[in-house]
Amino acid sequence: MARINIHPLQAYRQARRTGQLQASPPAVLAGSFLILILVGTVLLSLPVAQRHPFGMFEALFTATSAVTVTGLMLIDPATDLSFFGQAVLLALVQIGGIGFVTFAIIATLTLGRRVSLKYQALALEAFNQTSVARIRQTALTVLKFSLVIEGAAILILTLWWWRHDSLEHAFLLAGFHAVSAFNNAGLSLFPGSLAGFAQDPVTTFVITGCVILGGLGFSVLADIQQKRSWTTLAYYTRLMLIGTLVLNLAGFALFWLIEARNPNTLGALPAAGQGLAAWTQVVAARTAGFASVDVDQLYDSSRFLLTGLMFIGGGSLSTASGIKLATFIVLLAVVRAYILQRKEVVLMHRTIAPETIHKALALMMVSGLLVCLGIFLVSLFEDMPFIAVVMEVMSAFSTTGISPDLTRVLSLPSQIVLMLLMFVGRLGPLTLVYSLGTQRRSRVRYPETVVQIG
Repeated sequence: MARINIHPLQAYRQARRTGQLQASPPAVLAGSFLILILVGTVLLSLPVAQRHPFGMFEALFTATSAVTVTGLMLIDPATDLSFFGQAVLLALVQIGGIGFVTFAIIATLTLGRRVSLKYQALALEAFNQTSVARIRQTALTVLKFSLVIEGAAILILTLWWWRHDSLEHAFLLAGFHAVSAFNNAGLSLFPGSLAGFAQDPVTTFVITGCVILGGLGFSVLADIQQKRSWTTLAYYTRLMLIGTLVLNLAGFALFWLIEARNPNTLGALPAAGQGLAAWTQVVAARTAGFASVDVDQLYDSSRFLLTGLMFIGGGSLSTASGIKLATFIVLLAVVRAYILQRKEVVLMHRTIAPETIHKALALMMVSGLLVCLGIFLVSLFEDMPFIAVVMEVMSAFSTTGISPDLTRVLSLPSQIVLMLLMFVGRLGPLTLVYSLGTQRRSRVRYPETVVQIG
């Protein structure tokens, strides 16, 4: 189905003339997330949601961070929010993570209503799908996997934490962290995030397992469930599994190697604890945001490594953000093809379509420009170490939430920049461009020319 994009000015004129607002699916998605953020802001501003009073801006920032599943905070959810406030925060994370459109489509299907053409276009945009027939299946798959994975994690963590806590409190903590992990939000109710569990293998593997499964993407999980054989898995599924394994293991080895000699992070832990903490931190850098060590004490090289992992992110149709792992792999294949002077870009014995290459390059360029703009603005407003600014901006854009204790001390203009980056990063840079522009096919063809590059 072709995308139909209407310029905001055109949409306004049509609304004045017809009384109906016409907008492109990306614009509707952006509007839906914006409305959800505003509703969350109002709820978090209520006295019943606050244990320690905070202002409207803090509520807006918190709601934006939750809906975009980022995790950057101006407040402490454990101490500043009441039980009601924490429940609101978790609901915003869940809806923002598995998708506002998913809930809406499932509600429509449950009521027995037929999904309209406009709603189908919106769903295709949200699910990154091309087949209308798969909308229902994809929506139900998203909900099913979310409930099963989060439910299993809650059960395991509740039983494990029950050893040192009451059953009720252990269950509440398990529910919050399981949902936060699977939705790649990285929000925690523990002091220092997951640093207190750096040497706890059960907590480590349950939390990181949720992060990885949420970041793979629902289409990958559905394909694995249906086929259960490597040879019959879809090409994209195999690409994501190999890419995730290689990236996580490479990042894990590098991070452990660098920080093993740092007495303020891994150096103070025994060998087994170092491995668990390094694994948690690297996996969390794939847009989850949990911290197993004091991020402010990391070496600059480790911060740079985590920043790169944040930029790459997870998979399409997942709870993760970033430019997406498949985009990164395609770009590597493009570079390889150019170096080897091959006309076709081949990846795992398949030729990559030119449209896919163009989209990957455009996404990389738009994302890079947005990150650079964010770094420039925050550096302009603040007198902070440059690597800390880079990490903070990348954390916001990739909706990761790993922060070197910078968010709360930034000025108001910088915090506004972070909010905008979180919003754009969750929607996707290309989706934002589509929502603001008009896509027209030109019938004019121009002569080719050669431009000197490099």
